[in-house]
Amino acid sequence: MNLKELAGETAAIYTQNPNIDAVLLAGSVARGWDDDFSDIELHIFWSVPPSDEERKAPIHQLKGELLSYYPYEDEEWSESYRIEPGINLEISNFLTTTIDKVVRSVVEDFNIDYDYQCIVSSIVDGEVLYGHAIIDEFKKKSSNYPNELAYQMVQTHLDLGNRWKNRYALLYRKDWLMLYDVINQVQKNLFGVLFGLNHLYVQHPSFKWMNALVQKMNIKPHHFEKRLEVLYQGNPERALVELETLYQDVAALAAVQFLKKEDLESRDALS
Repeated sequence: MNLKELAGETAAIYTQNPNIDAVLLAGSVARGWDDDFSDIELHIFWSVPPSDEERKAPIHQLKGELLSYYPYEDEEWSESYRIEPGINLEISNFLTTTIDKVVRSVVEDFNIDYDYQCIVSSIVDGEVLYGHAIIDEFKKKSSNYPNELAYQMVQTHLDLGNRWKNRYALLYRKDWLMLYDVINQVQKNLFGVLFGLNHLYVQHPSFKWMNALVQKMNIKPHHFEKRLEVLYQGNPERALVELETLYQDVAALAAVQFLKKEDLESRDALS
């Protein structure tokens, strides 16, 4: 089953509604990363708030099985459903005016919020199925990643917080759950820095498709992927040493572009 073709057929059903301004194919299918486990992600842009009847009409027409259905929250209406032959669709409904606000917030006000960046990333990487003029304008606004946004991403995520300073106490006490929670958070921070350095919008708040994301990065520590694997290969003390070295390498990369040497040296993130 060609998921892009199915997405196009599904979009044609949605666009029978005159209140829909545009339909965007997002996610792994749009980026060419899809596999046997992938869903079809569609972003539907509305000129007015959609009613329950309008949201459910395409599902009924496709004879879909409703899996989840959420009211308006966090500026979005969302639902998921399954159609034959066992394909899941994840639908995110937004007002077109909301998308315009989100794009402006990220590219003009340098908002580092991951949920907002994920929307902008979907626009940049997404495939237009309907409403080319509207989405192309959003793509144009988002095409140049702002230097100030990169700076904010780097500055914010280089600070690892107080729990990192207590990592060896956690190791000594064998507080594994908390220790690996810290290890996970530091990795997320490193990714936040690298997304800024590489002028890439965050594509998933939990960095799903991590290996594919790393492949897109031109600025990263040597052997970055392999070094990340070490963090989960059974030796927590070795993991901490590797993570400390990774942080130093990432911070050095940041120093080249954004920080004065004395600023970097004044950080005591590893003490």
